[in-house]
Amino acid sequence: MRIILEIIGLTHFRFNFATDKFDGKQPLSLTIEKEFAQNSERVKSVDQHPTEPWILVSLYSGTVCIWNYQSQTMEKSFKVTESPVRSAKFIARENWIVTASDDKYIRVYNYDTMEKIKEYEAHTDFIRSYKALGLGEGLVMYSDFEGHSHYVMQVAFNPKDTNTFASASLDGTIKIWNIGSPTAEFTLDGHSKGVNCIDYFSCGDKPYLLSGSDDFTAKVWDIETKSCVQTLEGHEHNVTAVCVHAELPIIITVSEDGNVHIWNATTFR
Repeated sequence: MRIILEIIGLTHFRFNFATDKFDGKQPLSLTIEKEFAQNSERVKSVDQHPTEPWILVSLYSGTVCIWNYQSQTMEKSFKVTESPVRSAKFIARENWIVTASDDKYIRVYNYDTMEKIKEYEAHTDFIRSYKALGLGEGLVMYSDFEGHSHYVMQVAFNPKDTNTFASASLDGTIKIWNIGSPTAEFTLDGHSKGVNCIDYFSCGDKPYLLSGSDDFTAKVWDIETKSCVQTLEGHEHNVTAVCVHAELPIIITVSEDGNVHIWNATTFR
C-alpha cells in the first residue's frame, strides 16, 4: 500500500485582524504545498517538530518516520513494534520521540541516536491517544482516571488551565477532569454516537471545546455553561479529527466521507 502525506496550505484567504472578521468577498481555497509518499501501511498520527523542519509520522505497520518538509526527504525511519503505532509525539526539549501502540506499550526514543530510553506497558488495551505535560527524567503514572463505559479515543489538555483535561469516548460523552482528582468534574452529553476527537479553543476570553463524532457531526461546547452551543452538520460519515487554528478563527473537521470542512469559528458556518 502506498501512503501519501500532504501538507495543505490556505490560499485566497482574506482576514481582517483589526476586526477579527472574515470580509466574505474572496473564497477560501486549499492548495497542496508538499506531498510525501512511501510504500507502507496507513498513517495513524502526524506531529510537527517545534523548531526543526520535521514531521513525525506513525504507521499502522508499527514503523515511525521523520520527514524533512523542506527537502521533502525521509530523514529517519525505524520499527517500533509489530502492532500499529497510533500516536507518536516529539518531546523537543529532551530530544525524544514518545510512541503509543496497540501492543499496550509506551516507548521513548532519543531521535538523534534512535536509542530506546524507556519502555513500559501502560494499558490493558490499545493506546489510541497520548498527550504530554511536564515530562522530565522520571516517567511514571501520575494518576488513573476511570469513568467512561467504552473506549477513550482522545484526550486534550486545557491550554488555559493545564490542571484540567478532556476525554472523548465511544460511549458518546466527553468528560472534563482535574489531574488532582480521579473523578470527572462534569460530563458533556449530546452526541448520539461515539465521540472520536476533541480540541480546546477560545473566543475572546471564553473557553470552548470542539468535538467530532460517529453521528457525522461536530459540536461546539461552552465549558462555563457546560452546554452545546452549536452543531456543525455537513459530513456524510464519521468525523474523525477536529482542530482549531492557533491564530485565525478557523475550525477544521475531517471525516471518513473523504472531505475536509473549514468553518468560521465565529459564525460556525
